[in-house]
Amino acid sequence: MISVASYCRVSTDKEDQANSFAAQQRYFSQYVRQHPQWELYRIYADEGITGTSTKRRAAFQRMIQDAKAGKFRIILTKEVSRFSRNLLDTIAYTRQLKALGVSVLFLTDGINTMDPDAELRLSIMASIAQEESRRTSARVKWGQTRQMERGVVFGRSMLGYDVNNGILSINPEGARLVQRIFHLYGVEKLSTTQIARMLEQEGVRTCSGNPHWSSSYLVKLLKNEKYVGDLVQKKTYTPDYLSHAKRQNHGEEPFITLTNHHIPIISRELWNTVQQELAQRSKHTPHSRSVHYALSGKIKCGVCGSTFVARRRKHQDGRISLRWACASSIRGGCNIARILRDDDAKQMFRQALFALELSHSGLLTSIVHLLHGETYDREQAERELVRILDRKAVLLDAYASGHITKEELALMKETYDRKLTSLEQRLQAPSPDIISEEATEHILKHPEASDVLCRLLVERITVCPQRVVELKLYHLPMRFRFRDGAPLASEQEMDYT
Repeated sequence: MISVASYCRVSTDKEDQANSFAAQQRYFSQYVRQHPQWELYRIYADEGITGTSTKRRAAFQRMIQDAKAGKFRIILTKEVSRFSRNLLDTIAYTRQLKALGVSVLFLTDGINTMDPDAELRLSIMASIAQEESRRTSARVKWGQTRQMERGVVFGRSMLGYDVNNGILSINPEGARLVQRIFHLYGVEKLSTTQIARMLEQEGVRTCSGNPHWSSSYLVKLLKNEKYVGDLVQKKTYTPDYLSHAKRQNHGEEPFITLTNHHIPIISRELWNTVQQELAQRSKHTPHSRSVHYALSGKIKCGVCGSTFVARRRKHQDGRISLRWACASSIRGGCNIARILRDDDAKQMFRQALFALELSHSGLLTSIVHLLHGETYDREQAERELVRILDRKAVLLDAYASGHITKEELALMKETYDRKLTSLEQRLQAPSPDIISEEATEHILKHPEASDVLCRLLVERITVCPQRVVELKLYHLPMRFRFRDGAPLASEQEMDYT
């Protein structure tokens, strides 16, 4: 008997999509029963998850791990767009599965990844699916922008306001608290720290029910223009429709600002007073640099995903050491129970740096290029250029032989031409200035003390159970693993080339 798995996905959790989700599961069960030599191992299903990225699809990732463990030989899926709308993910994962001896059957598209021409056909179908996602994303973004211009509110309820169906309405109890906070800061001249302490002592809770108030939370509240009746939207934006990662908008996209959009909670006069007070106090408040360390924001918990925060410890002999702890663990929400010393983290970074199989001069050159932002290898760009030219030639042959339509040819040609233009621009760009070898040599000799090097080269450090720590450097495909500070075998990450 051949063990068979199936994968299905719907992109939203609406009722009509939920029906489609159940229908897909029934279809696969019936399909396997029609093949006596097959037995169904498992149906992997992601519901309400986008297809443009595989990172958040738990069932998909579990399926890949089970494939590596040899639990099945065939994966059934309805079509390429259900497997992934990301071209690179589709090609990379099907290649990986093929190397494991696992075939993927795209039933509607009639593609078996074990067929000789499967990758060409898969590339075309995946490109079409990805392009459809891009167009859908653009349509949704355009529609949301027009709604914002009409005054529809995108966002969650906040202290003082409830948001329902894009409309702001005043929450009387919260509004009174907002008025009090503005009065305490702008009229009575209390600091945000004093206000936070006062509210905690009184047992007042935030909008989310948290009994803890912070100075940063109050500053953000005092700067929120909604309390004076104005509305500013597009404070964040999504630059990449594939990853869906949001970024703070610093002018990359135009803001949508509507004055006197809704009923204000505070007067314009008090608002202006508070904003002037914030600006005035900011000028006289020294900016502390002690809380910004080289590894700040880079250390993550392998259990709950929270960021590790820095903790300073003063010893009896006067020495001060720095340790990192899971933010959620400190509040009792995680059982990682692991403290990472800053010195140990930097020592692991040093071991990873010198574990690279490079000559001394090669290591110097690589570090220099990274310090100056040259993150794209020119030889790799040239190889990619040749590969795309070859694919264009294959594409023309496929069209001439009738395997693809004129529309598919035009779509793929446009995609390849866009990539070629980008690669040519990269290759024509001037090389960055090189710092002196002597300066770089000094950094390499003392990497554990070089905050600049750690900040530039360390992408993330993951603290895992069983005393294991994983370290990932920028622009390198492998992850370095340590147990109790001793290096373990490094793991190669997915190769998308």
